[in-house]
Amino acid sequence: MIQAVARVSLLACLLFFSLQAHFLKNDYLITPKAANVIEYISKELTDKTAIHEYAIATTDRLKEGTSLYDYIGTYEGNLSKPYAILIFAPNAVIKNGIDAKGRVGVLVSSKDMKSIYNSRKVLDNFGEFIGSKDSNSLQSKYDVAMVQAFAELADELAASKKVILKSTPKAKSHWVISLVTWLVRLGVVILIWIYFAIPIYRRIRYGKQK
Repeated sequence: MIQAVARVSLLACLLFFSLQAHFLKNDYLITPKAANVIEYISKELTDKTAIHEYAIATTDRLKEGTSLYDYIGTYEGNLSKPYAILIFAPNAVIKNGIDAKGRVGVLVSSKDMKSIYNSRKVLDNFGEFIGSKDSNSLQSKYDVAMVQAFAELADELAASKKVILKSTPKAKSHWVISLVTWLVRLGVVILIWIYFAIPIYRRIRYGKQK
């Protein structure tokens, strides 16, 4: 009897947590660490605004012209409204005969929700990292891009309710851009100092000694 109760309790707990999970699908594209950040952000958003934000990272090879709304139809029973879903499908076929692949999009539960966030800003935030040319691994790019885009969307959804989230990285991708820009500028200053300022200083100094 005790074992039966324990099994029922365990099943109830698993069901509860599965319904609370905001990462609807993750085909090993996003690491557990990044997935946990997304879960943390989505929980705060839901707690403070009652808006549910979900994420899908799938390796499914979606055919050309596949409707993302039709694709998420299988998850409809696990979705709480109102909701917004960030979906990333790197293997999706954009157009038959073209090597370039991958789709990313934001889906919402109603037309009214489309006016409370900037889809282009969210997707640009995502593509900024995926398309970057650096030494970071593809896995790292997926992690950062997904977290940054998810955080951007969460912040905009929260702003529509006049709420500020504490769990989202406030600087987002801009701190990376600022750091790179700062390093480039520092490099230029060093080069100018080494190749121009120092030689001129030496000429003036030694010239006066003569």
